Amino acid sequence: MNTLLIVEDEKMIRQGIKTIALRSEVPINNVIECKNGQEALEIIENQNVDVMITDIRMPKMDGITLVKEMQKFNHVPLTVVVSGYDDFSYAVELLRYGVKEYILKPVERTQINNILLKLEQEIQEGKERTHRILNIGYQQLKYLMLNKEITSTETEIILKHFNNLFFEGDYQVCCTNYDKDSFGDIDGITYLKDVDKQGIFIVENKKMRELLNEELCNYYVGVSSSHKGLGELKEAYLEALYARKMAFINEEHQVSYQSLNLNNKFTLEDDTLDRKDNNANNKLDEKIIDQIVQMLGTSKIDEVLKMMDHIHYKLQTDEVCPDSFYENMNMLIDKVISTYKKAIELSEKESITYKGIYTFASAKEFCEGMKEWFVNLNKRLIVEFDDYHNKLKIQQAVLYINSNFNSDLNMAVVSNYISMNYSLFSYAFKQYTGCNFVNYLKNIRIAEAKKLLETTEMRISEIGMNIGYENDKHFMKIFKSICGVSPTEYRKNTLIGKSLSN
Repeated sequence: MNTLLIVEDEKMIRQGIKTIALRSEVPINNVIECKNGQEALEIIENQNVDVMITDIRMPKMDGITLVKEMQKFNHVPLTVVVSGYDDFSYAVELLRYGVKEYILKPVERTQINNILLKLEQEIQEGKERTHRILNIGYQQLKYLMLNKEITSTETEIILKHFNNLFFEGDYQVCCTNYDKDSFGDIDGITYLKDVDKQGIFIVENKKMRELLNEELCNYYVGVSSSHKGLGELKEAYLEALYARKMAFINEEHQVSYQSLNLNNKFTLEDDTLDRKDNNANNKLDEKIIDQIVQMLGTSKIDEVLKMMDHIHYKLQTDEVCPDSFYENMNMLIDKVISTYKKAIELSEKESITYKGIYTFASAKEFCEGMKEWFVNLNKRLIVEFDDYHNKLKIQQAVLYINSNFNSDLNMAVVSNYISMNYSLFSYAFKQYTGCNFVNYLKNIRIAEAKKLLETTEMRISEIGMNIGYENDKHFMKIFKSICGVSPTEYRKNTLIGKSLSN
């Protein structure tokens, strides 16, 4: 329980109830005391009170009048009446106004504890119920703002069911890159997270300045003009969205739709705000997008970065309109990913990060982020392309070794043949084949020696010469180290195996 209000003109009784309440099983954050109904009414008008325990007979305003008068407020506390008079007529009248309990003095500790437990359960159930209703309502608000295909019938249903949850007075809408999961339960402010990747605030006019100066002071915000009623929410949202786009382009923290001084104001047609001027359809030449894509993975990365700066300039000078910029950048990201996804690993997160353009505070921040991404992609592509060329060269080296293993081969000869740095060749060769050059050459030669021992009657020294060993002793030593037996023993064992199989 957040706030308990105790209304009792006798100080000792009032403090006694407070002590009992604070020692109950229900945690209470705040206990407020007052001595008459008039004071209590002012408190209830200005702040939320969860539970009120009130006496009936008090000066200035009694408990019965207090209960009646507070019904006009939006938030009416759950009420327990304490009386020194066992008068059933009081109870009947008070219960008619929603009083939850009617108890007689002197109050008992157990009785107060049980009542507070019961009311706390009712408060929590009410919060859960309200939360469920609000969640449904928030989804309907999002649907109303974003759905271009919404019918008049659907709009009427939403207005009918959720208009009572909406502000009665004038309000404005803020569209911003604010992305926190929650904002807090503040009267006069409704926060909707992730409305087309933006944070949306629906704010009573009197709360707007405070919100902009405090919570949103470091964010980039577009603010609609003043509106009234749920039926105007969509137009208010579209105004705020356009102002947000201007804040994004011009790097201004707060842009009001009314302050834009447009020669031709926007009109709500086909569920969009259409600007009637000569720049609204300005688009970026798609050839620029293709050039950027093709220059990635080359030495022309500096040109790519200059082109991104040029695109940013065209946006700021109104040569490219905001919606075209959005479409062009998403097209660029899609083409980069489709072109290079097979060459390097491109995570879905990369795509989502940069396609959510307005999650970035400003166009400058977005373009700088894109440039950083391109630099990183360029490095990854160059490394991958270099690896690919190295693989081709090592494949060429392996073919050369397999064809020339019987000559005087060494790593320097082969690396020179394929025009590769000696150290790089040593590393790349092992990466490709799984063993170093010397062992690879030995294995090729010994495999050929075994074949000749099995299928010919050539002398051991001749076989050694035939596979590239001029010194027969060196050949026999290497053969035994790999096969475990001498060439002569290997041939003998092979002949024995053949005779036994026959």
